[in-house]
Amino acid sequence: MILNDKVIIVTGAASGIGKASALLFTQMGAKVVMADIAKEKGRLVEEELRAKGARATFVATDVSKPEDAKRCVDTAVSEYGRLDGLFSNAGIDSNGTVVDSTIEDWCRVLEVNLYGMFFMSRYSIPEMKKTKKGSIVCTASPDGILAIHNEAAYIASKGGVIALVKSMAIDFGRDNIRVNCILPGAVRTPLLEEYLKNNPGAEERMVMEHALERCPEAEEVAKVAAFLLSDDASFVTGSMIGADGGYSSVKVWASPTR
Repeated sequence: MILNDKVIIVTGAASGIGKASALLFTQMGAKVVMADIAKEKGRLVEEELRAKGARATFVATDVSKPEDAKRCVDTAVSEYGRLDGLFSNAGIDSNGTVVDSTIEDWCRVLEVNLYGMFFMSRYSIPEMKKTKKGSIVCTASPDGILAIHNEAAYIASKGGVIALVKSMAIDFGRDNIRVNCILPGAVRTPLLEEYLKNNPGAEERMVMEHALERCPEAEEVAKVAAFLLSDDASFVTGSMIGADGGYSSVKVWASPTR
């Protein structure tokens, strides 16, 4: 129960890492406000959690819109009295280089993945200041450090998240607000499963890119986020925490077994 009685916002909570985190955090005693642009899926997760006796509230939120981000934070405070933590997790991907990406795709990826983190933090931090304590965890990616082919917008956005986290950690450490990011591997989410189904052979390649030779489950990433949001991580800030099964340490084909 390391999150007992904490009020935490989770963005991208309708599926994948966000949904797994909402489920885990409530099991650990937190009151969770779930934010997602997918209204129907978000309501279903809310119903699922409340049926289990969890304290959970869904707020339809497009994190790329500042008014939506503010409304989400305001809902958390009005519903539960304060805000202790933010798991800023919502994100999207797109393929393309800087030459062949559409301008619309480029802008949308940056708006959700980077601006969304900015907006959610912008409105969460003043509420955390009121209680003189808080924790923000952002979902970045190893690809924000180690570039891969044909995903220029995604890589730029995740690199920006890493830099933003460091900046916020310095700016608000004196307010006892910790800011960290996690770098997941190729997590088994519905989005990844759909990709693997449409790309034969991709799963074998992804497995080889992880030292543990498997892709992580969403719950495994959620556990890392839970630690960073908890008081057990009281002296951890400005950090990049790999939850990638060794992805950022592996050179493909480096293992003698391959």
